[in-house]
Amino acid sequence: MRGLEGKAAIVTGGGGGIGSAICKRLGEAGARVGVFDLDKGAAERTVEALAGEGATAKAYEVDITDHAAVARAVEAFEKDIGPTDVLVNNAGWDKFAYFLTTEPDLWRKIIAINLEGPINLHHAVLKGMQARRSGRVVNIASDAGRVGSSMEAVYSSAKGGIIAFTKTMAREMARSGVTLNVVCPGPTETPLLQALTGAGDQGAKVSEGLKRAIPLGRLGQPEDIAGMVAFLASDEAAYITGQVISVSGGLTMHG
Repeated sequence: MRGLEGKAAIVTGGGGGIGSAICKRLGEAGARVGVFDLDKGAAERTVEALAGEGATAKAYEVDITDHAAVARAVEAFEKDIGPTDVLVNNAGWDKFAYFLTTEPDLWRKIIAINLEGPINLHHAVLKGMQARRSGRVVNIASDAGRVGSSMEAVYSSAKGGIIAFTKTMAREMARSGVTLNVVCPGPTETPLLQALTGAGDQGAKVSEGLKRAIPLGRLGQPEDIAGMVAFLASDEAAYITGQVISVSGGLTMHG
């Protein structure tokens, strides 16, 4: 990808399945990566993997739901690596349950991680991008936020909120030369999906059912998401902003 060499990139949830794949892809393209994660050990494992491939990366332990903690982490990253050129809001979490069986504590947790957390990152990073009149933001939402998903009502609403927020900020930041876009993964083979679908025979049945529903006949892989993120973060996508791109193997299609 053109234009990623030497760029300073923050990836939240960088210790997880999709997050680590995004960090790797950006590192391969020459970006210097800040791996933000609540699990410092997972973030450090991603950094070690990138270092083994000759990429520059550093781990930062941060709770994205804490506005002050996010501000401190971004400040530390920019002191260590340089002004943020690329922000990837990837961190997310959910728990499968029918809405009427859930309680407000779960709603608040899902909204805090999937909506408030990314908003905190935007608030900490976009002012600098605006001042420098340059920057790329890629937000990882979900097809659940586009078309809905049973047993994910609050998660779907939070991801739908990220889509609307991204479109609004793309309008607000366009005159500053900063682009913001959304990537919506379909079912992707990650530890989170495995935790949601369950283990053993039941989990295998759910997985096979998902595969049958996907026109391309397989679950997504983290690398499928990482390629689109790298494209949107690169100079190749300089004239793309405010867009929502589904990476779902054809499970969801729209004009």
